[in-house]
Amino acid sequence: MEHVKSRSSMWYLLPIFVGLIGGIIAYLILRHDDPKKAKKCLYVGITLAIIGIVINILIMTQIPSLAPDFNVNV
Repeated sequence: MEHVKSRSSMWYLLPIFVGLIGGIIAYLILRHDDPKKAKKCLYVGITLAIIGIVINILIMTQIPSLAPDFNVNV
């Protein structure tokens, strides 16, 4: 039976504030001590990255002034 250390729940703040990179860092640090928390941190980072991309796409489609021509007068 493998000994698993219980790590602080504060590790979830890393992917929340830093996103996908924070999730990867938390996973790499926690994977040996607390594998369940490591996977959850990685999933939080991935989920927040996807949500950020979707929100950016929605905002970009709602702003008509950001057309491909950028209204450049030459």
